[in-house]
Amino acid sequence: MNLGGRPGVPPLLWAVTLAVSVFTLVPMGVSITAGLLVNYADGFSAGFTTRWLGEVWAGHGETAWHSVVLALACTATTLAAGVPCAYALARSRSRAARVYEELLTLPVAVPGLATALALILAYGSWRGFRQSYAFILAGHIVFTLPFMVRTVAAAFCRDELVALDEAARTLGAGFVQRVLGVLIPAVAPSLVAGALMVFTLSVGEFNLTWMLHTPLTRTLPVGLADSYASMRIEIGSAYTLVFFAVVLPVLGLMQLLAGALEGRHGK
Repeated sequence: MNLGGRPGVPPLLWAVTLAVSVFTLVPMGVSITAGLLVNYADGFSAGFTTRWLGEVWAGHGETAWHSVVLALACTATTLAAGVPCAYALARSRSRAARVYEELLTLPVAVPGLATALALILAYGSWRGFRQSYAFILAGHIVFTLPFMVRTVAAAFCRDELVALDEAARTLGAGFVQRVLGVLIPAVAPSLVAGALMVFTLSVGEFNLTWMLHTPLTRTLPVGLADSYASMRIEIGSAYTLVFFAVVLPVLGLMQLLAGALEGRHGK
């Protein structure tokens, strides 16, 4: 049976995939619908309204842009710091590099609350830093940097890329020429994949952000949690809808960029 143009895939696998997709997407659909209902307890008979969306946007819409800007800044910073780190780890064969790589993943292994507490203990006395969005950004970078480094380092380790790097060096290309002219274009799809992962993790990060934020530096996930705790369910669900409306277009653009780069690299 040929499903989706992929011969040899058993129908059972497609059925499992469909079941998992439905199990994942149905709760999201229910939550989005609740944000458009006049009264969730009365169901569809109560009718639909955009009142709750208006209230959420008027009172908390700025947190959506704060989250997107933070996620974009986190993505740009992890790219700038992660690519050199990934190259160094991919080319180094020393034991120290392997130890460093393991240490780099510690923020992922421990709970986000523990990482946030460590940041507060280390830098909480810097009042201006502590009360700014830069403090949350620092936490997001610590949390997401390992994902960028691992993704890009795996691309740098490919045998054909190592051979290409050695060939360019043999022909007299300097380090900067090799990196910018050979290596970066070759791993561009991995860079975009890492950036997409970092952006997604940053924009939806709650545990770490909840510890690091102040009343004046809230993000969308923190506001969403507050709305669930202190407001009616329609408001919280409308907050979820606002989250999807703001974040999904950005993710879609990044996916299109990833597809374009992969297509160009494949030619």
